[in-house]
Amino acid sequence: MIGFIRKQWLACVFAGVGVWTMVYLGLYGFAWTDYDFEVTPAYDALAGGHLWRFFQLAPVYGGSLELRAPFAMLPALWGGGEQARFETVSLPCLIAAALLALWLFSRMRDAGASRLARWTTLGLCAANPITVYACQIGHAEELLGGVLCVVAVLAAERGRAVWAGLLLGLAIVDKEWALLAVGPVLLALPANRRQALAIAGTVAAVFYAPLIAAQLPSHASSAAATVGAATGTIFQPQQLWWFLGAAGHVVRNSNGVVLVGYRVPPGWISDIAHPLIIAISLPLTLLAARRGRGRGGADALLVLVALLLLRCALDPWDNGYYPLPLIVALIAWESLRMRRPPLYGLLATVAAWAIFQELPSHISADLGSAVFDLICLPAIALLLRAIYRPSVGTAPRGAMLQRRLAPSITLQPSD
Repeated sequence: MIGFIRKQWLACVFAGVGVWTMVYLGLYGFAWTDYDFEVTPAYDALAGGHLWRFFQLAPVYGGSLELRAPFAMLPALWGGGEQARFETVSLPCLIAAALLALWLFSRMRDAGASRLARWTTLGLCAANPITVYACQIGHAEELLGGVLCVVAVLAAERGRAVWAGLLLGLAIVDKEWALLAVGPVLLALPANRRQALAIAGTVAAVFYAPLIAAQLPSHASSAAATVGAATGTIFQPQQLWWFLGAAGHVVRNSNGVVLVGYRVPPGWISDIAHPLIIAISLPLTLLAARRGRGRGGADALLVLVALLLLRCALDPWDNGYYPLPLIVALIAWESLRMRRPPLYGLLATVAAWAIFQELPSHISADLGSAVFDLICLPAIALLLRAIYRPSVGTAPRGAMLQRRLAPSITLQPSD
């Protein structure tokens, strides 16, 4: 580590500046955010020494609160209050992204990538505008989940089954959508897949067991409420189900504000949306494995990108911070497979910011959903074509997308 810092000291400085910038722009307060309503009660109980009450009050993503619980206790050392706790539990997520950015920077330097490519990757990964929004709304754990999924796949590509299983398990604990990474991790592993899967399952079970035990009595009529399988009445325009909803109803957000032009979701969508997203990852992964046999193996990291994009497209809850894991995975794939700046990662960042932050205040919800569809559907088609279209002979990982999208780009080995 000391040798790395000496060799890459300037990159380390800029990564640290990126983390500080995210803290300054995104962690200045948490009033009236998801963190205020969902996380604060649980951490207040933990700070008061009421462990079981902490488990009872934890939100759907309570596993993430468990992972960051030691950081929630740090402000007590200097008498810090709730704001200090908000910062200390968010900081590990930002540092994780910065460490991934530094690792990618080092790999790109060793592969001979240009300075522009390396520094753009470092900046987008360590200080992304979507990260700012995720912090502002109180969901820095979304960034941590994306980093853990990417690193789990990278560990699997290098044959490290124990580390891949551990990281995958921690990602699932952080956010349940990380189940999407199970297929890519198993796809990337050359051997010991059962060992990795057993480790991931054990880690997840250890963290989820107390949460389920504490919350099951209050959700006895619906086990889905305990594990976040049902979507309830949340229905955002930025997803593919939007036009199946009923128009002409008065819809309000959690603060009671009327959402003009919003639709009411069909009754069946609540129970099938989240399970469908997880279920669809299995056949897509199996198909990728089959297609990859004749061309040097499937690109597991690119499969992860596709699954995370499908998650955004098919989740009725799709929010402004949901694309963040997708962007992290896309930047990682692009930096390891191509010798140029992460153009796709930059475009995904700009598109996410425009769709979720800028356009909603200028256009109707229906038009905003149409714009989302026009951007998302071609991106899905392009990714699926790159992953699943058969090629003649044997081609290296990532070659199909490189040949389709950027003929002038020279591939770099992933290892």
